[in-house]
Amino acid sequence: MDPDADRLAGTRREAVKYCGAAAGAGLLAGCSGREEASSESGSGGGDGTGSSSESSGTDSSTGGSYTAEMAPAGEVEFDAVPEDVMVYSLLYADLAVALGHGDAVNSFGFDADAGGNTLDAYYADLDGVSFDREGLAQLNSGSGGGISVDRELLYELDSDLHLADPSLFASFDGWSEDDVDEVRDAIAPWFGNIYSRRRSQPPEAYRERYEYYALPEIGERVAAAFREEERFAALDAVREELVETIERGLPPTEERPTVAALIYMEGTYYPSRTDVPGFANAHVRPFDVPDAFAAEEVTYETAYDHEQLLEVDPDVILHQYGIASYYDVGAVREELAAHPVAGDLSAIANDRLYPSGDPVQGPIMNLFQLEMTAKQLFPERFGEWPGYDHGDDYPDVPADERLFDRGEVASIVAGGAE
Repeated sequence: MDPDADRLAGTRREAVKYCGAAAGAGLLAGCSGREEASSESGSGGGDGTGSSSESSGTDSSTGGSYTAEMAPAGEVEFDAVPEDVMVYSLLYADLAVALGHGDAVNSFGFDADAGGNTLDAYYADLDGVSFDREGLAQLNSGSGGGISVDRELLYELDSDLHLADPSLFASFDGWSEDDVDEVRDAIAPWFGNIYSRRRSQPPEAYRERYEYYALPEIGERVAAAFREEERFAALDAVREELVETIERGLPPTEERPTVAALIYMEGTYYPSRTDVPGFANAHVRPFDVPDAFAAEEVTYETAYDHEQLLEVDPDVILHQYGIASYYDVGAVREELAAHPVAGDLSAIANDRLYPSGDPVQGPIMNLFQLEMTAKQLFPERFGEWPGYDHGDDYPDVPADERLFDRGEVASIVAGGAE
């Protein structure tokens, strides 16, 4: 199952429960932010590394009805640009903002303040870019890690578009494929794809028509739904230039460190693979670094103690959800440094445990997370990572050490790009 579903299996780490509702969207993104990977694929799509198909849609300068297409919803016809939009995850909230339609968002999957804090942390250095979450409805009313979304709330919201994966909602307790179809027919279409995060399996009823997309492909399709193809193309050009900068600056393969992406909580490490397809790794994949867990069998249930991680002994540890989220990575670093076993980890001994990005990332988040990862992995080539204190915004990077132009991004979001 996918992290945005977050229906925790009964055997899934009991430590998750301590996070509680107070973690809000940080809990969604962190404590239960991992999915059961599957080798089975859907009906097609890319491998999570690049575009593989065209999106439908019309140029924003034309009038009349238009279409946009994304699996599993298929082709959706619009009479007008959506002005009132239900959003479940950070990915689609960030996309709405990036496309200049953040004010259309009427709801959020979990605590909008917690999720909004993460977005605020990345937007802080983008003049005029913000996510106004005041008054947003919270879709999930579950507690203790469970997911509960009342269909009646969707009727009350009466959205023009449900910017979420319909197969995700079909996986929630109390929901079925028929319920998802009812909402589509009675209220508004669904339009989203979340299992591309790590190419995990959607519910069985959706598998034959599912496709897996890279992050830019999802962006292209959502841009078509909002008739903002040109704006997204301009923003994605910034990403392409940043990736080219990274690729030009990389050292030889043999000089690259082994990297472990994980979450640490109450004496236990919960690893994720970085060398597998999916947009969860869109901020790590361009560096082509050896995955410290490549020889391990990492699943949704995998957990390591200190001794087991020491056997792997990664050169660098990237702690997921490290920016403006539930996890205080600085405190984690101090705890591990003082531990008689964890203190012997190379990444701890060499002060190379870093706060890393949010795998449920949209296009603006991805830009900052690429820059962050570049500086953490290869400071001698991309400039020093300035450090980060829990709860702060994304740290200030000297202007001459920034890997992308903040002003250009802010201008694109504001609609000022040529």
